[in-house]
Amino acid sequence: MAKKKEEKIEVMFLDGYLLTEDSNESRELYNKSTFGNIQENGRLHLSLIEGYYLLDKEKVVIFDENDKKMTKKHYLTLCSSKEPNFMVKFSVFKDLRDRGYVVKTALKFGADFRVYDRGVKPGEDHAKWVVFPVPEGSTTTWHEFAAKNRVAHSTKKRLLIGVVDDEGDVSYWEIRWIRP
Repeated sequence: MAKKKEEKIEVMFLDGYLLTEDSNESRELYNKSTFGNIQENGRLHLSLIEGYYLLDKEKVVIFDENDKKMTKKHYLTLCSSKEPNFMVKFSVFKDLRDRGYVVKTALKFGADFRVYDRGVKPGEDHAKWVVFPVPEGSTTTWHEFAAKNRVAHSTKKRLLIGVVDDEGDVSYWEIRWIRP
């Protein structure tokens, strides 16, 4: 018996974020996979990175303000113009999601992402890590490094640096405060 083809969720690009229709499919995407945030009107609000991930996985189709379907290349161009180091951040997001972690934005923590351990949904427990994606070969000052550490420590999370090489592969470095 042939498997029923899964319907793609229609998403509207609205100047820096994405919004779905109020549908069972979008609620299911949120409930099963913890993508985005459900708004009061029942629509799912997605970040640009979540949208690109779902577009890459062929789960969504994205339309611009003129109701024209966006190509993956065009959407990537828009995202890259709106968010610095978009592909570096996306590489870390994709790697963590593909490994089974829930990844959410962490702007209020002063980081790029917060990451929940496998099987944990936001609201059930706290995120385990704050994550800062960086391109391989980039440098930072001790002051910037200490600030990242302080963000993690003050939010009771572990600091995770995701280093992305030229091929998009990610290596992780976990940094913690210790008392000698």
